[in-house]
Amino acid sequence: MSEKDTATRSLYDLYIELGVSVDMLDPKAGFAVVNLNDVGFELPYKSPPFRPNYFSFLFVKKGSGQYTIDNQTFLTEPGSIYFTNPSNYRTFEWNTIDEIYLICFDETFLKENVHQDVFNEFSFLLTETVQPKILNVAFYQQIEQLYLQIHKEYLNNSRYKYRIIGSLFVVLLIKIKEYFWEDYNPIYEGNRSSQIVKDFKRTLEQHYRDLSSGKTQTVFRVQDYANTQNLHPNYLSTVIKSKTGKPIATWIADKTISEAKSLLQNSTISIKEIAFLLGFSEAAHFSNYFKKHTNTSPVLYRKEHISN
Repeated sequence: MSEKDTATRSLYDLYIELGVSVDMLDPKAGFAVVNLNDVGFELPYKSPPFRPNYFSFLFVKKGSGQYTIDNQTFLTEPGSIYFTNPSNYRTFEWNTIDEIYLICFDETFLKENVHQDVFNEFSFLLTETVQPKILNVAFYQQIEQLYLQIHKEYLNNSRYKYRIIGSLFVVLLIKIKEYFWEDYNPIYEGNRSSQIVKDFKRTLEQHYRDLSSGKTQTVFRVQDYANTQNLHPNYLSTVIKSKTGKPIATWIADKTISEAKSLLQNSTISIKEIAFLLGFSEAAHFSNYFKKHTNTSPVLYRKEHISN
């Protein structure tokens, strides 16, 4: 499939595609839950190919269909969990939908509501393509209680709902990790290209943790990420773009903005200090960069968060 045939889809795009009201969708939250029975699919249904910019869990209590990720096709089975990662292209098909829930979330949600070090705590989130997992009845019932409670909280209008959802989501991730991925190490999965992508993601995550904590003041460039794997920067860039659909510069920019948002929302340090931590020599440069990527200034972004 050619790059031009595959659209990148946000949570907003997903809601529009599914015909779900976007009134519930808070773009700043980076989290959504959909009961597929509420969508009203005209079955059988097949989606167009797309690349999401979010993670997702699909909980299939009862239903049938299939989904394809990077040319790997998996049949949906009752009592199963499906996990997908940002950037891999995919399609999904439904023949029957009896009881299926979809939870989608982005990195900002994870950092704000789960754990600042979320990818070390839950390294399976970095995997490229995950085989669906079929649960025993007792464990599925435990998971079902959690995702139904998350859905209930999502429908509420409490000012604390994302904090509540975050706490429930931590429990959900811990149970999934314990059941399936206790010893999982994404570095050992997949082919050479997949390993390069995973190693890049882990290095990117660690580097920005070091920047935010003040352990380093040197911002990595493409050459630096290539050096960590003893690769030519052009080769690394080619692998990242071909495997994820995003240029390496976009990955770095997205990570910078994600960390900036987290610092603006969850700390009291000045914008000038945030700029310095993220490698900007001047606050004005940081403000321009942030506005370019978010259409708002760091000052307004922080005020909006505080007011909510």
